[in-house]
Amino acid sequence: MPTPDIATFVAALPKVELHLHLVGSASVETVLALSRGHPDSTVPTDPDALGRFYEFTDFEHFLNVYRQVNLLVRTGADIVTLLDGLASDLAGNAVRYAEVQVTAVRNRMSGIEFDDLAQALADGRALAAEKYGVEFGWIFDADSRLGTAGAEETLDFALRYRPEGTVGLGLAGMERGVSRADYAPVFRRARDAGLHCLPHAGETVGPAEVWAAVTELGAERIGHGIGSVTDPRLLEQLAARDIALEVCPTSNVCTAAVPDLAAHPLPRLLAAGVPVTLATDDPGMFHTDLNTEYLVCHEQFGLGVAELADIARTGARAAFCSAELRARVLDEIDDLVEAVGQASR
Repeated sequence: MPTPDIATFVAALPKVELHLHLVGSASVETVLALSRGHPDSTVPTDPDALGRFYEFTDFEHFLNVYRQVNLLVRTGADIVTLLDGLASDLAGNAVRYAEVQVTAVRNRMSGIEFDDLAQALADGRALAAEKYGVEFGWIFDADSRLGTAGAEETLDFALRYRPEGTVGLGLAGMERGVSRADYAPVFRRARDAGLHCLPHAGETVGPAEVWAAVTELGAERIGHGIGSVTDPRLLEQLAARDIALEVCPTSNVCTAAVPDLAAHPLPRLLAAGVPVTLATDDPGMFHTDLNTEYLVCHEQFGLGVAELADIARTGARAAFCSAELRARVLDEIDDLVEAVGQASR
């Protein structure tokens, strides 16, 4: 039986993306336009210099760069511009639905009032659906460097405005020296209000904080979670409770969370039966897209059509979209796999 062309298959594979930060999704061209419009910024205005700016030495360096880029996004119109570009990029990767992480408090600190932010998200979501056929959901993520007070303000924004497509509460930023358990009261309030709990954990630290995300925060999915791999009992729990990990291989290499792709634990997570979905995290900063992440899994880890399709199905099942959209994506995946199988006979 001939092997189907993997790149063609990946390009056509219907997908969802569940770990994607709004500011980090901005293309190089968009960031350059914003930086040239704000001469007071520390972000380079030259393409080569911006490329060097995006060469990260470690995770903390990445966070510092991210915050500088975030300061370029100063108006609701800037938010809509980011969402327009993001939807275009996602559509080009056959993404039907994406849950976008919006750090509302950092947006406010950059000069966007919450009223304007909520309206911009509504406008950008409508534009993405009408122009590109991509549906957005919102995860409002707290920046751990702003502490529990920042998380409370994030939740207050989500509950007061609850823009169409609001999915849940996240927690991002530094992990070392930050206890997930400290955020338990905020996440309890989010759950009581009907929001999903979707924190990062185990990106740059070991399994202890993933345990805390599950037991203390009530995590329903885990952002990254690769630090789980050293704890067999945790892997069993994630598999048994169907808690998906949002795995971002290229991001993990770029931020030095792993030394290289060969060392990435994704194959071991899959072998343990843990639900894994692929994502880009900050594609504009890491020079990647979702098709690339799927191809990485083929080229580096040997995953074929069936395994890649299963990862796409895991994403659809782990998404907090409508049942109708989930069913449509799953049907489209099955139709493509069947068509590939028929063509290979």
